[in-house]
Amino acid sequence: MNSKDGYQWTEKGGLTQGVPSIGLIQPPSNITEESTVYDVIIVGAGYTALTAARDATTSGLKVLLLEARDRIGGRSWSSNIGGYPFEMGGTWVNWGQAHVWREISRYNMRKELEISQEHSYGVNHFSLFTAAGKKTDLSHEEEDRIMISALHKFINVDGALGRKIMPFPHDETYKPDVLPIDRLTAADRLSQIEGELSPQEYGCLKGWLLLCSGSTLETMSFYEFLHLWALSGYSYEGCIEYLVKYKFRGGQSSFAIKFWNEALSTNRLSYNFNCPIASIKDSNNSVEVTSIDGRIYKGSRVISTIPLNVLSTIKFDPPIDPSKTRATNTGHLNQCVKVHAEVSNKDLRSWSSIDPSSKLLYAFGDGTTPAGNTHIVAFGANETHLDPEKDINATKKILTDLTDMNIERVVFHNWSSDPYAKGAWFFPGKEFVTSYLEALRARHGNVFFASSDWAVGWRSFIDGAIEEGTRAARDVLLDLRSGPRQY
Repeated sequence: MNSKDGYQWTEKGGLTQGVPSIGLIQPPSNITEESTVYDVIIVGAGYTALTAARDATTSGLKVLLLEARDRIGGRSWSSNIGGYPFEMGGTWVNWGQAHVWREISRYNMRKELEISQEHSYGVNHFSLFTAAGKKTDLSHEEEDRIMISALHKFINVDGALGRKIMPFPHDETYKPDVLPIDRLTAADRLSQIEGELSPQEYGCLKGWLLLCSGSTLETMSFYEFLHLWALSGYSYEGCIEYLVKYKFRGGQSSFAIKFWNEALSTNRLSYNFNCPIASIKDSNNSVEVTSIDGRIYKGSRVISTIPLNVLSTIKFDPPIDPSKTRATNTGHLNQCVKVHAEVSNKDLRSWSSIDPSSKLLYAFGDGTTPAGNTHIVAFGANETHLDPEKDINATKKILTDLTDMNIERVVFHNWSSDPYAKGAWFFPGKEFVTSYLEALRARHGNVFFASSDWAVGWRSFIDGAIEEGTRAARDVLLDLRSGPRQY
């Protein structure tokens, strides 16, 4: 069955909205008694919410999950088309991401991973476009050499490739010596090494930075990029291993449904999909969550997993504290668009491209479909924003301008125009994390806030979402066991 989310184009069918997903939940609600008071109401159905719902229900709590969409997964979901999963959002996982790997082991999915980029088949080359628009075809070995050299020059603010500045990337405590670093944007840092980068190094580096941030060099936080670099083992090789190499053979939704089914099997999970939230009211003794269509749900506690860029659309009574308000009004920057193309060119399986001036600045072969076609995945950033659904022919031309390809299918989800995301994965501007992370993680009376957007470790990643869901469920469980709060 088709979710309302996502788009697909084929020559025969044209552009259509709504693509199939095993994450679609039917029936959309199992609520039989409107007046039930739940132990905890969870708002959202991404990995944070799914983890919290699973942990809370298996701990004996009576849980209600409310979700604006018709499916689970939030910003990480897959659409299975023609027997092949197209990842619409978050995709890659790694055994070095502790929270993810714990869950992969829990659900016996260790053998369900496959390699995304495969450089031993077909055209083993990398297309690099410099800022001047010159295209050069290089080997992947040359690509790695250029990228490593550029990244080392960019990241080395402490003479140790970031190890001195950020020795513990999973620690939320910020020492005074990191604050000057968080005042830098990527453009600021590039100005400090002006003249050290060759045109090829600059082109590679700019493409990689914009891929990671989905924003612009002038706005993206250098410190947040350093955090990502540290998590990846302070190396480009680690970035590839952690960020874009291993994915689920059956797609992200094949993973998410495991959390959902375990929670549902406890018979303690009630749910309602297609249920956007308007307000959350905390009356000390209980919390009321009101949907946009006026339905009221009551619980002892609430876990809000609403993404940062959407949080300001919810009315809280009493109002959230000023720091959290400033953070939600500021939001994050990432407006990445992710476009999939199924192409008949089998030799593009090992192809990749960086063109920092293109609206699809980073692209590579990501798999082979059951039809024997190559799957290409491409990313754009806010610097040259693309809305594929507004002009699918222009989108196809952007792809074919990168390299010759015969496109049979295009699949995508435009996260920027999605009212329940308002952007892709979290990436902040300067001074955001050091100013607001603590406030975003703080509870508000009986309302607990959890999201990959303010995880301590793999912030904005599936691992960070699971980290946050685990934390929220435990905090709520301990809070309920401690008895009534003292006001």
